[in-house]
Amino acid sequence: MKKVQKKLKQIFQNKELRKKLLFTAAIFFIYRTLANIPLPAIDIDKLGQLFDSNQFLSLLNIFSGGTLSNFSIAAVGISPYITASIVLQMSAMVFPALKEMQKDGKAGQEKYNQYTRLLSVPLGVVQSISVLALLNSQGLIQSRDPLTMITMIMSLIAGAMIVMWLGELLSEYGVGNGISMILFAGIVSQFPVAVAQAMSVSSTEQWSTNLIFATLFLAIIALIVYVGEAIRKVQIQYAKRMRGGRTLGGQVTHLPIKVNVAGVMPIIFAVSLMLAPSFIGNLLISSGDERFIGWGQNLTIWFAQTNPIYMISYFVIVFIFTFFSALVFFNADDISKELKKSGAFVPGIRPGSPTKKYLEYVVTRITLVGAIFLGFIAIMPSLAQLFTGVNSLAIGGTSVLIVVSVVLETTKQVESMLVGQNYDQYA
Repeated sequence: MKKVQKKLKQIFQNKELRKKLLFTAAIFFIYRTLANIPLPAIDIDKLGQLFDSNQFLSLLNIFSGGTLSNFSIAAVGISPYITASIVLQMSAMVFPALKEMQKDGKAGQEKYNQYTRLLSVPLGVVQSISVLALLNSQGLIQSRDPLTMITMIMSLIAGAMIVMWLGELLSEYGVGNGISMILFAGIVSQFPVAVAQAMSVSSTEQWSTNLIFATLFLAIIALIVYVGEAIRKVQIQYAKRMRGGRTLGGQVTHLPIKVNVAGVMPIIFAVSLMLAPSFIGNLLISSGDERFIGWGQNLTIWFAQTNPIYMISYFVIVFIFTFFSALVFFNADDISKELKKSGAFVPGIRPGSPTKKYLEYVVTRITLVGAIFLGFIAIMPSLAQLFTGVNSLAIGGTSVLIVVSVVLETTKQVESMLVGQNYDQYA
């Protein structure tokens, strides 16, 4: 407890870090305010009943931070920006110009981010229309005149762009990654509601089962923290140099490479993709056309959270995105060049291209372990739900995974800022 108090005291005594934390809190407050401003012409009571009775919509509502059940102006939320990020990341594998843009320093990254923002607008339009079409099929829209519908679509798009802007402000002036922090704020805001609902429906016989699962969740959190903190130390040695009769260099240190280089982003991307088939299936079922209804029913069955197709697809997508993100975030070419410039080398490996190949080999091996672990953790709640029949497990598992990962990443950023600004104290 004393260590915690000491750490909190250090954080709030650091002026710059205190400003970042207060800015982050202000952004959270603005986001949650937007999440509680409802759009007109929606039957909120019937909408709440629909979300309570539909597991897919309940999961979607958790990740939207409750904005869908309120149907606020932030109902679409950060989803268009995440989808745009996925599309551009996949496009970078096909178009070398996009990949080079990512590597082209700050200017290239800003241009790449601008493309992501621009792509978010049409995707926001499509997603806003899709959400309204789904609600209209359920008879939840009270007024269908063109002006009201256009107003609702424009409000949803504006809300999505504001949330995207808030996320970018968080990345630049706050603490943590903007996308992750917005999702974190939404999920955490729904935890009390989810716990209260689980307790209200639990019978006396289920309390022992719930206690077992609570213990397992704590063990899973500990495992996530352990793997998140795990690193592979690559030994680095500096060449000896003679200067003024003195020998310089020769130090031996190490290059830490995380087992899970990509962090929480593969899960965020995978969840966004895995929600799409069920959403499309619901739209097809509500179309009224018998051909589309059959396709929609198949999609909702195949991508139910306890269906093997869903779990295999989820695992594979998390696995692929983990590898892809690791190659994007860990630039072995740049690191090998920096090591060569500073006179450092990996013992037994020649500087330059051989060092790059060795680092890529190391990253590939440890990312294999990280990808399998992340994929297993992602589908484990669905497996638990399949064998126990407890519906809340699949909803809570992925949410806990994201929350724990975001907390770990943010804590590391805070620690690095404390060390960077108080180097003499920690030296």
